[in-house]
Amino acid sequence: MTDSIMSKAATMEIPINSNGDTGTLPEDDSLEQDLQQVMVSGPNLNETSIVSGGYGGTAEGIIPTSSIKGPAVRYNAEFNKRIPVTGLGSNMHHSSSSSSMTADEATRGVAVEKLETMKKWGLNTYKCTKQMISERFGRGSRTVDLELEAQIEVLRDTKRKYENVLRLARALTNHFYNMVQTQHALGDTFADLSQKSPELRDEFGYNAETQKLLCKNGETLLGAINFFVSSINTLVNKTMEDTLMTIKMYENARLEFDAYRSDLEELSLGPRDAVAMARIDAAQQQYQVQKDKYERLRSDVIIKLKFLEENKVKVMHKQLLLFHNAISAYFAGNQQQLEQTLKQFNIKLRPPGADKPSWLEEQ
Repeated sequence: MTDSIMSKAATMEIPINSNGDTGTLPEDDSLEQDLQQVMVSGPNLNETSIVSGGYGGTAEGIIPTSSIKGPAVRYNAEFNKRIPVTGLGSNMHHSSSSSSMTADEATRGVAVEKLETMKKWGLNTYKCTKQMISERFGRGSRTVDLELEAQIEVLRDTKRKYENVLRLARALTNHFYNMVQTQHALGDTFADLSQKSPELRDEFGYNAETQKLLCKNGETLLGAINFFVSSINTLVNKTMEDTLMTIKMYENARLEFDAYRSDLEELSLGPRDAVAMARIDAAQQQYQVQKDKYERLRSDVIIKLKFLEENKVKVMHKQLLLFHNAISAYFAGNQQQLEQTLKQFNIKLRPPGADKPSWLEEQ
């Protein structure tokens, strides 16, 4: 049937009109149905061969379709067109390539960002180092706030003196603790001898009671001194140190501000061409940024110095009064006044053995 259709289609005459246009073919429903059947039920393209000699040619020109390289194609029966078919492997390769390109772009973006950060840091370090050397050798100008710098110098001097007070108070605590421990051991020895020496029982007994009382009062005084040391340590190593850290940030901001100010002044004295004007605009923006940072930190330092002074006066007024009353009561032998001093400042002494956890806490 297929051979008859092909021969029929090949032997049909195509009329040509006088203008060279093809004429209208007569409609043949049976021919159209036969062609559709061939397209649907015909042989698979992968199993056929391409004949180079046309219909009725020899087999010498037959080329197996499986040996043809290139993209796979499929035929659309309706429009009789060749449509390339993309395989699953190419989709996976394209997806893998896209994800690899995305990862490479992300890595490249991070590297570029780090490079820009290092570049800015290097430029800023160079400018600040140049400004620092110029100031040290007296060739560069610096922004000076005489009143604020005087307050900063007073704070640093005060911190050095308070550190000396803290060192001496800790030394006093260590020495006094050793003395109390010696008194405790001496009282135990006197009590033991009073039991073993009948002829000196009363004398050893009096001394044993005296040493035990001194040891008890000494432990009370140690509680007051430890509270004094702890408060001074907080004031010096936390409150003052926090303010000095803000001052250090302020001084760094001042150095950066002067560095960019000097850079802007140098550029302003140079030529005024297009390139120079662009550099001046960029320097002006950086100068404004550093100026805002400098003024903000300067304001923070002023506020912190004010609150530090108020806090220092309040803390030292309380601690100096405690230290005076406790020392006076102890060396006057006034046990009641000594205990009253600790109650006045809400100081609670740990009972003997309180440093060790109980058996229940150890479980």
